[in-house]
This record gives sequence, C-alpha cells and structure tokens, in this order.
Amino acid sequence: MLWFDPLDLVAITVFVVAWGSYAIAMEWTPFGRGALNSQMDEIRAIWMRRMLRRESRIVDAQIMAALQNGAAFFASTSLLAIGGALTVVRSTDQVVSILSTLPLSLPTARELWEAKAVGLVVIFVYTFYKFAWSYRLFNYVAIMLGATPPAAERDSPEAERHIRRTTRLFRSAGLHFNRGQRALFFALAYLGWFVGPWVLIASTVAVVAVVWHRQFASDSLRALRDDPD
Repeated sequence: MLWFDPLDLVAITVFVVAWGSYAIAMEWTPFGRGALNSQMDEIRAIWMRRMLRRESRIVDAQIMAALQNGAAFFASTSLLAIGGALTVVRSTDQVVSILSTLPLSLPTARELWEAKAVGLVVIFVYTFYKFAWSYRLFNYVAIMLGATPPAAERDSPEAERHIRRTTRLFRSAGLHFNRGQRALFFALAYLGWFVGPWVLIASTVAVVAVVWHRQFASDSLRALRDDPD
C-alpha cells in the first residue's frame, strides 16, 4: 500500500493550491484585469473591430493561421511529453534501480516514484486537451472571420452582433491557450518532486514568481501601457 510521507503531502498540497490560486486570481478576480493576458484580450477586441472596417482581410486570415499553428505546435509537443512521461511510468523498476546506486538522497520507493510519474502524465494530458481545444477554437474564429459582414455593412446591427460573438470566441481561444501554457510551467515545477518535497515547494514558488513577473512586471506589459514609465 502506498503511504506518502507527511512532507510529500504538504509539498503536493502547496503545488495544487499555488496553481489553483494563481489561476483563480488571474481569471476570476479584479487582480487579473491588470495582467498581460487581460491587456491582450482588449487588443483582440480592437483587432476585430478594425478588421470589420477593412475590405481586404487577407492579412487577418494569415495572422489567424499563425495563431492556429502555434496552438498546434504546443498540442503536438504535449503529446510528446505524454509519451515521455508514460515511458517513465513503464520504466519505474529500472529508474529506481539506477537511483539506488547514486550517491544522492533521492526517493527510491517504487510506489512513490510511480505515483509521481502518473501525476506528471495527468498534467501533460490536461495540457494537451487545453492546447487542442484552443486550436479548435482558433479554427472557429477563422470561420467567423470568413463570415464577417462586408465593410459596407459595418454599422448594421448584424455586424455588431457578429463582432461581439467573434470577440468572445477569440478570447475563449486565448484563455484555453493560456491555461495550457500555465500547465506547462507548473509541470516544470512538478518535476522538482522527483528530487524531493522541499525541491517541489521551492520550484513551485519559483514558477509562481516567474509567471507573476511576466504578467504584472514585465517589459511586455509596460510596452502595452499608455505610459511605459
């Protein structure tokens, strides 16, 4: 029977709480409205309205294709990561045997190592589904772009409703893509658990600090503000 060390339970609790709290703060509280992701949501709305006024939308279609390719790339990468994690699960005995010969205080209990590897697989599966759904949503947005009324009808109620729907769909695609990327970042933190619970706690804190800085204190965010200073 698998028994986790109390410190392992504390470490994985810190990991889950940190991930969940950061996601909630970014997506469901006023705190996230000043983040880089939120700023890009506003830019998406501006793009859609300006696209409506253009007669030729070839450039818009090309940009959307680039966004689709980016989501497809990360989805494919997630599949490779799932394969690698499953290999770790299947090779548990060999890995534990090798670790037992190293002059390191790494955990070598077979059940514990296997449980950690399965957790890594779950994270990468979640990541894949987020990127795959984001890719599908970008496809839907591309269809909506094709169905956009002509520029001559830009002031019609139909055009206004279409742009609102397209913008919401576009934001949803970006939201799921952001969740997929966030999962990749926290997967890197999770790798620290294979070394030990204290390393998991430290790596989780480090990842939260990095993603927070990128969202609220990065040069990218300052570049989007009216007053960079």
